[in-house]
Amino acid sequence: MSVSSNWQKIKNKIAQEGTPNKSNKSKRRREEPIPTYKSIKYSKSSSKTFKEEVSSINKLCSDNIERDSLRIGKLNHQAKIGKYVSIDCEMVGVGPEGERSVLARVTVVNYHGVVILDKYVRPTEYVTDFRTDVSGITPKSLVNSYDFKDVQLEVANIIKNRIVVGHALYHDFKTLMLNHPRKMRRDTSMYAPFRRIARGKTPSLKRLAKEELGMTIQEGRHSSVEDAQVCMLLYRKHKGPWEQMMRTIFKIGSKKSDRKQK
Repeated sequence: MSVSSNWQKIKNKIAQEGTPNKSNKSKRRREEPIPTYKSIKYSKSSSKTFKEEVSSINKLCSDNIERDSLRIGKLNHQAKIGKYVSIDCEMVGVGPEGERSVLARVTVVNYHGVVILDKYVRPTEYVTDFRTDVSGITPKSLVNSYDFKDVQLEVANIIKNRIVVGHALYHDFKTLMLNHPRKMRRDTSMYAPFRRIARGKTPSLKRLAKEELGMTIQEGRHSSVEDAQVCMLLYRKHKGPWEQMMRTIFKIGSKKSDRKQK
């Protein structure tokens, strides 16, 4: 995917922008080791700003989204799941006029944007609207899909005792028929600074990607891989103040324990 292929540059820049001084910078590098991906080559030096670097993938996203949204994300079976995961679901419509939503695809990526799980799911009811223009799901997508209960169990095991990042997580958990503690959720549609961008209303992920990351996404069919990775990027950029807010609300964790695992 075009987003994951530029993951290294984006997160390096996020780390640089959030670093107050050189000593903290070297310390953070030790605490948050970033894996390298052998199949990707990156420039060792660049004078581009954060927005300039991210904008270079905008055309790739818009050009490839329709094609890539139909593909299964490249899984890395050796990647560690870690403490943080980001999830995104694609739904199809069932019932009269396709008004109700059921799960058709679910993607989970880790803190570093590596795909941990990406599966098409066999709908539990007869599909009356594939919502292809948005979901990217077609009848062909579901030919070799997985049983809902099997995927549900996989996702439940992955997210157990982990912080889950996503956009409008309520809808994802509803279609997965799962629950997750509020203190373990990091919802980009509910984070106060993001809601201010939309003047108190629920901001779209597309708008957040544009204004916070300078990225253009969802120009065509949605990709659950891309959306999950963008959510994780947004979280990583605001992780410090976000976690401080969560500690204040729920009185959980500590700065020291929060740094131990990624």
